[in-house]
Amino acid sequence: MITQKINIRFIVLVGIVFAAAFCRLLPIQNFSPLGAIALFGAAHFAKKWHAIAITILATWLSDLFINNVIYAKFFPTFTWFYKGFFWQYGAYALIAIAAFFILKKVTVKNVFIGALASALIFFAVSNFGVWLGSTTYPQSFAGLVQCYVAGIPFINGTLMGDLFYAIVLFGGFAFAQKQAPFLQLAKS
Repeated sequence: MITQKINIRFIVLVGIVFAAAFCRLLPIQNFSPLGAIALFGAAHFAKKWHAIAITILATWLSDLFINNVIYAKFFPTFTWFYKGFFWQYGAYALIAIAAFFILKKVTVKNVFIGALASALIFFAVSNFGVWLGSTTYPQSFAGLVQCYVAGIPFINGTLMGDLFYAIVLFGGFAFAQKQAPFLQLAKS
């Protein structure tokens, strides 16, 4: 008989990521948990590819719900992916990759730096994608600058969301690890 060890820590981490992803339903513009999820996953999943894959999967599933239930009236058919989704998903993958370096050691300072980097990466990548696929902005350097300037009012919500959710995710999980030591990563 083959016995398979259930990794409760992994299941809890995945549950936290998916629960946080659905916090996107809160009606606060650009106040999203997704950057913080990428940071959290990069810091806590034992296999680093899980940080990227699970973040993207949680984002996609929450997108399916948001686009096909909340905003269904704006889409003529069931929407699997929205136009330009790969820029946002790519930004979350880059955030996780950056977090591999920033969060080698999880400290308050490093989480703060990670949240700041997350907001900046998302701003840079998503606005570049808007410019590249846009008919609103000229496809020139001046048009790119114009697009970034137009995006400035939205970065505050992104940064506040990344900071808030990073505090909740990292702080909450640190507290949970103290209460339930089996959630701690086994030392190799």
